[in-house]
Amino acid sequence: MNQPPEHETISFLLVQICRAQRNVANETLAEIGLHAGQELFLGQLWQQDGLAQSQIVEQMCVQPPTVSKMLDRMERSGLVLRRPDPEDSRISRVYLTEQGRNLQQGVCTMWDQLEKKIVEGLSVEERILLRRLLLQVHENLMRHP
Repeated sequence: MNQPPEHETISFLLVQICRAQRNVANETLAEIGLHAGQELFLGQLWQQDGLAQSQIVEQMCVQPPTVSKMLDRMERSGLVLRRPDPEDSRISRVYLTEQGRNLQQGVCTMWDQLEKKIVEGLSVEERILLRRLLLQVHENLMRHP
């Protein structure tokens, strides 16, 4: 069986879609003073403030140095602050500042606008099908790394 050219594969298309999505998100995030990934980091704290740095690493599915670098940058920007755990000084907990809390609405608006742009022209049924198919693709990749 002949393999399609690389640029005609689903994998190639997914890479192109991910890049385009991230580029659009980056532009909007820059308007509210954030860098890519910082909105996801903040999202963890909007759900549960005071997470341990190791919990953020686990929930974001990234390497510890990635979170550490992001945390340093966000702390310098005044979005978060670190404090030692009151019961275990080996653990550093991360807390939102008022400035970090105030970005939540802007980030939610950005994700809403991005979602509308992504599904523009798709019917409700097509959106449901697309989501189901993407969930299956995600499950396949997580099951067979």
